[in-house]
Amino acid sequence: MAFSRVFRRSASIAVPLAGRLIGGQRHRHTAAAFSVIKGGSVSPQARPSTNYSGCRYLTNRPSSDQSLLAVIESEIKCAEETEEHNQVEEVPDEFPFKIEDNPGQQTITLTREFHGETIVVEVTVPNLDAGEEDNEDDKDDGEGTASQSSLPLIVSVSKKDGPFLEFGCTAFPDEIAIDSLSLKNPASPDDQIAYEGPDFTDLDENLQKAFHKFLEIRGIKPSTTNFLHEYMINKDGKEYLRWLNNLKKFIEV
Repeated sequence: MAFSRVFRRSASIAVPLAGRLIGGQRHRHTAAAFSVIKGGSVSPQARPSTNYSGCRYLTNRPSSDQSLLAVIESEIKCAEETEEHNQVEEVPDEFPFKIEDNPGQQTITLTREFHGETIVVEVTVPNLDAGEEDNEDDKDDGEGTASQSSLPLIVSVSKKDGPFLEFGCTAFPDEIAIDSLSLKNPASPDDQIAYEGPDFTDLDENLQKAFHKFLEIRGIKPSTTNFLHEYMINKDGKEYLRWLNNLKKFIEV
């Protein structure tokens, strides 16, 4: 399916980066750098150059800091070697939302106007290792763990200054699940606990289907979320590289 093909291509980009969450790739990559650290010192043969990226270390810099910088530099190089780390995602012509992507944030915000309504969607980086706990005896269906990946969404639909609907959704390959639905009133006092309705899965089946259609015609559909999945994987890689460079700057000061 389209989402799964996107995931397989994107996962090849994200795996070296996502390894920081599950420990595999990055531990192998940095093992050599850590192996030179013995008792808080670095052997002369393995000691990093006094010049890293044009920045000369102070002579009184602790050897442990030099070793840490060596490992961070190694991680930065590994991330930069990923061909698509600076790739710019081309937004499809039919994509219905305006994207607000602030560097340093793990979420993006989508906005659009639709027949007098304001629709705002908060998208979080996808969960790439959701299939880690799958039964080892399960057969591979050719999709790998892509079928278990998920993209969290919070969708709000408002009309002028009155109450608004808020949906908690999870986007899977070619499918969107509604996890929660609430009707909120921004004018309600904060000290009041409003009744937000029953669990979405407890609603009548026809009502559930009607709300799925409600979101679909407002742009929350697989063709939208499949693109967002790839976009957020690439964003995660860029944010990780930015984070590494900020760490490097802090240690170098």
